[in-house]
Amino acid sequence: MPDSIAKPRIGVPYRTGKEEVTGDRAKLEPYLRAVRWAGAEALPISLGLSAEALAQLAKSLDGFVLSGSPADVNPAKFHAAPHPEAAPPDPERERADFAVLEHAFAEHKPVLAICYGIQSLNVFLSGTLVQDIPSELHSPIQHDWDHDKGESEPFHAVQFEPGSRLAEIAGAIEARVNSSHHQAILEPGRGLRVVARAPDGVIEAVEWTGGAQWVTGVQWHPERMVEKDSLAQALFRELASAAAHRLRVSAQPAHDAAQPLQSVRRRSRAPSSVQ
Repeated sequence: MPDSIAKPRIGVPYRTGKEEVTGDRAKLEPYLRAVRWAGAEALPISLGLSAEALAQLAKSLDGFVLSGSPADVNPAKFHAAPHPEAAPPDPERERADFAVLEHAFAEHKPVLAICYGIQSLNVFLSGTLVQDIPSELHSPIQHDWDHDKGESEPFHAVQFEPGSRLAEIAGAIEARVNSSHHQAILEPGRGLRVVARAPDGVIEAVEWTGGAQWVTGVQWHPERMVEKDSLAQALFRELASAAAHRLRVSAQPAHDAAQPLQSVRRRSRAPSSVQ
């Protein structure tokens, strides 16, 4: 990107409040590097900001990456009882994600939601989650990964819906992706189209269909694959391109804007409980 052209600014919430407070950015850095690799400026978003400060920061940004997290979204937010295998929720992270999404939808800014991020996006739009894939779905595919135990990172295939954005940028209907999650989307939230599944049927990606805004959620971790994987590279390039477009038109009236978030939330269906 030429120096004379301002780079789009993409915000990435810290994964956890603990990592932010202790200065542990080892697992946040891959997201920031991937954003910078795609030609955008990456800015961490503190989880400790006041609502007013967070709103002001969001206004200054052109797009967002919702990162992964060791936490699980509070099941009360989708009217379910906690599963015994669910990790504790992270209220600060939930507050930051929901504030970012509120702003992004209202201002038609692009979002790439990754792992925990896709689950947060789905619940924000009144969707529900599978709280523990091994015990609820009994899948033969290994979706979770305990990298702290030195295990090799698992990979599996995903199949894309023909005609989806992901199928288009992948140039194929199937890809091989890494996997590090024990939860997944059960019922998609309002305006989300399921565009990829694992061979066991687990939802692996969604796209926003409520307007022209670029919003994509993936259950895998493209930030860990961006150095060598063409699909991971394409995802971050598409995000950066959408953010750059948003930057260019930010001073213009949004005649063709996607439907306002208030309308999206008001018309969302009431989520059903996880069985």
